[in-house]
Amino acid sequence: MRDLDELFAGLAKSKFRSQFRLHGKDLDYLRNKGLETVLSHARDFIGKRLAAAEPRNDGKQTPFRGHPVFVAQHATACCCRGCLEKWHKIPQGRELNDAEQAYVCKILERWFSSQAIDMPN
Repeated sequence: MRDLDELFAGLAKSKFRSQFRLHGKDLDYLRNKGLETVLSHARDFIGKRLAAAEPRNDGKQTPFRGHPVFVAQHATACCCRGCLEKWHKIPQGRELNDAEQAYVCKILERWFSSQAIDMPN
């Protein structure tokens, strides 16, 4: 796991990662539901789609759209176990522990906050 300031500086330099922004329905969803609800969904997605030692369809388990969490996962390289290993130094081949799952959620929360979106609490 990495220092978040260092991580976000690296993500900002990535042409692919830095292109992700919330628009349209995803932005409306975040504004209407609020950050806490969306982070609750993130915890669920992480547990079901990412935490297993060998997630089903790894590398393709996170859609590019359909929920603000999916966009955030791609923006922060929390979309698959390969990206978690490359960007976050979390090894593949073993289940994510509670601290690692919390770390991923913290990254997603910071990305949502960095979007400077006027959201209800």
